[in-house]
This record gives sequence, C-alpha cells and structure tokens, in this order.
Amino acid sequence: MNDKWRVTKMQAEQMDPYYRDTWVEVNLSAIEQNVRSLSHVYKDQNTAIMAVVKADGYGHGAVPVAKSAIDGGATFLGVAILDEALELREAGMTTPVLVLGRIRPMDARIAAKHHIAVTVFSKEWLVSAKEYLDSSNPLTIHVKCDTGMGRLGITDPKEIKEMVQIIHGSDAFYLEGMFTHFATADELDISYYQEQFQQFQQFINQLEEENISIPLIHCANSAAALRFPKRAFNMVRFGISMYGLSPSPEIKHQLPFPLEPAFQLKTRLAQVKKLEAGKAISYGATYVTEREEWIGTLPIGYADGWIRAHSTNGGTVLVDGEELPFVGRICMDQCMVRLNSSKEEGTIVTLIGHDHGQELSMDSVARRLDTINYEIPCIISKRVPRLYFKDGNLISVKNQI
Repeated sequence: MNDKWRVTKMQAEQMDPYYRDTWVEVNLSAIEQNVRSLSHVYKDQNTAIMAVVKADGYGHGAVPVAKSAIDGGATFLGVAILDEALELREAGMTTPVLVLGRIRPMDARIAAKHHIAVTVFSKEWLVSAKEYLDSSNPLTIHVKCDTGMGRLGITDPKEIKEMVQIIHGSDAFYLEGMFTHFATADELDISYYQEQFQQFQQFINQLEEENISIPLIHCANSAAALRFPKRAFNMVRFGISMYGLSPSPEIKHQLPFPLEPAFQLKTRLAQVKKLEAGKAISYGATYVTEREEWIGTLPIGYADGWIRAHSTNGGTVLVDGEELPFVGRICMDQCMVRLNSSKEEGTIVTLIGHDHGQELSMDSVARRLDTINYEIPCIISKRVPRLYFKDGNLISVKNQI
C-alpha cells in the first residue's frame, strides 16, 4: 500500500483483501461534504435531502456512500430497483428508502415487509399489488407523474384523483409522496424545465382541489436542486452532484458551491520495456513504434470497464504528473501507454483523479468518450476493488470477487 494510506492493524484485519494493482479510491469525506453543502443551501427551508445511491452508488458503493450521505444530513435514500433497496436493509440501514423504478406487483409484500417505499404510476398496478398486501403491513407509495420525461409516470392530472381514491380506499397502502423528473434541468435553456414544472404544478393543484394532502412532494434532481432551490417543494433528490460531479459542463459555473469529486481510478505499471522502432503494439497491430520508445503495460482493460474507445479517442493517463497516451488497442485485462522515459515497475498510474498537481477529471474522460460523467464510474466493474477513505485515512476495502 502507498505510504499515504494510514490504517491500523485492527482495521486492516477487517478489510477485504485484494490481489491486484488496480483500484478505485472513494473519498467518503467528499460525499459527506457535498451533502452538507446542499443542506446549507436549504438551511432556511423545510426541505429533506434524498441521497440517490442507485447503481451501487453510481459505482462508488451504495452502502458506504449512503452512510456518509446521512452523516452529511440526508434523511432519505433513493434507489432504482428493489434489489438495491434490500441491499441497504441487509446492511442494517433503517433510513427511509424509495425505489424510483417499477417493482413487480407480486413483490409489493417484500417491499412492505422491509419498509421500502415504491413508485406507482398506474391504477392497474395498485389493483394487482393489493392482492399481495394486507392492512397489518401497508405499502408506502410515491406516485410518479410524467410531466415531459416520457419515461415512467401518469400523464393526466385527473388520473391522480382516481389513484388516490384506490390508495385511500384500502388499508394496504400509505400515500407518502408524489414526484416528477426533469429532462433538461441541466441545460442553459430552461424553457422546457419551466413547462415541466408548470405541468407538475397542475398535478398539485388537482390534489388541492380534492383536499388531498401528501407529506412529500419532490421534483428536483441535482441540477434543479442546485439551480432552483425555491422550486424544490419539501424534498430534493441529490444524485450526480453528491459524488462531486456537475450535472452538465454548461451549468458548472451556476452551482452555488464547489463540488468535491469522490472518485479516483488508479493502477500500477506492471512492466516497462524499451522497444526499437517498427514494433507493433497490441491486437491488430494498430500502433507501430516510430523510434525507440518506452512502453508501460497497465493491468486494467475493458473487462474492468476501461473500454477500448479510451485508446482510440486520444486517451491519456498521468504518471509522475506527466500526461501520457495510450498506444495500441485496450485489451480485456491490460493496456499499454507510451512513457517519456524509463519508469520503475509498480509506479502509480492515474486514469481518473489527481497526480503530482495534475488532474484527469471525470468530465475530461467523459468528453473523450463523447458521453456524460454519470456513465464513467458506473461502468467501472465490480472486479476493481473500492478503497474507502475518510479524513485522509483508509477505513475499508470492498472487493466483490
């Protein structure tokens, strides 16, 4: 381990062992601080923060991220599927959890048993799920409204009245929330966001006309929560920005506080060798040395989520603060970079993160692949161990192999 990783012998004995020189570093203090900073934005409002930890905490690790988010002030958790909610419960977490995607009606009983709230967007689902429930253990529900995302949700404000009648007409359900999701809140042009907000307001007005009160109303994702706090109702869903990433490059300058990235991806040089001119590198011999070149082999590849496009779109790494290019095609388990000089085997190589005062940000890696920053940590596979740091100390390791 690097000398900067301070850890006691007792802590080390409680950590998962790992046996490779490629790893992710997750800064849990950054997660906590990002949530705390958002809490400060809403300090004068009675607004709860839902920490969205779906997709294994956007690749960071759902359970440790959730715990850090709660330490920072989050009081609710959001996931995409029931399995993710159950993982939190199995880890001993009792914080309220909402499944933001659809669950099967037949699984409603499982959700109710574990006090997991679910998303509902059709009368038919309610009727079907009711057959699996009983009044002794009601299912908590958040109604999803489709105001222009075109994904899950009811589209007619009048339909919500019929759904509420079904919910209130049965002891098997408890109506806790209603929400929608914005499609363009991370864009400079907010006209479509305005349209969606007004459509959601129509759903709320329909409830008010029927004298229906719902405890939690939420519409703001990270972008909306950071840009439009006065329109957040009484809960916001903090996703991408909890991990220290801007929802889009365009609005980064509009954010009310600096975000602290929590994710770094690192490896070590497995072999260093000097090749003479005319030597081909990797599959397909797509790269041929033009002169004597130092080539470093890295133990990471597309099976780790470091896809081949990194080597075809001008990808680079940091070695001792120098930005160096990939050469040849990325393989399943390994890839190669061109070094400026001989380096010791075992030298740390940074693929995402900081090194000697230089940085390869998640945004720059996303631009390389013509994608969004959300996607990058999510596709780094589970065979890459996650090392968790708090206040500069290594506190745990998660190795899922």
